[in-house]
Amino acid sequence: MPTRTLPAALLAVALLATTACEVPGSDATVAEPPAASASLAGLPIAPEDTGAHYDRDDWPHWSTVHGTCNAREQALLDQGHGVRADDECRPIAGTWVSAYDGVTVTDPAKLDIDHLVPLAEVARSGRIENGRRVGPRQWSRAERERYANDPDVLVVATARANRSKGDSDPAHWLPERDRCSYALRWVEIKTRYRLSIDQAEHDALAAVMTHCRNGGDR
Repeated sequence: MPTRTLPAALLAVALLATTACEVPGSDATVAEPPAASASLAGLPIAPEDTGAHYDRDDWPHWSTVHGTCNAREQALLDQGHGVRADDECRPIAGTWVSAYDGVTVTDPAKLDIDHLVPLAEVARSGRIENGRRVGPRQWSRAERERYANDPDVLVVATARANRSKGDSDPAHWLPERDRCSYALRWVEIKTRYRLSIDQAEHDALAAVMTHCRNGGDR
């Protein structure tokens, strides 16, 4: 994983220089998604709540979302090609292209399902309202479950890429491909769930979006 000590602006430039930037194919907590072109400027900038308690078990995931399919299985069905599943909705064959590194995988057991904005990052990303921080610390269990199983948040990726990312934000990690889309989706998710970004995160996202807007590596 890239070091967290490298200044965000330098890291963003270095990462952008090494890869392509392609575009791929009602709780009160949640707002409607914005137009992508204007959404970054609308996100509040605030330091991360590094003291926020995070326990993955507090975010119920892989809940049943359709018939007998859980959220993980549904993501594999939706994001693969020629997917076959057994009677319990477990994918047993198909082809998947890992969103983060472009690796083609035919064994679903070798894939991870990533939360594009990681659960731990969400837990740290409150917002400031009327001079006080509010955010996921105040979410109900049902709201946390909704986020953890949101199909717009889930990404099929190789275990290598997912574990390289960990719970890093774009100031410390960017995928090897499709960075324009990744940055836009990151901002859309944070806006939809009314989450803040820290300054280094903002600067890294702005660098990616400027690079893409100028036609770089599309």
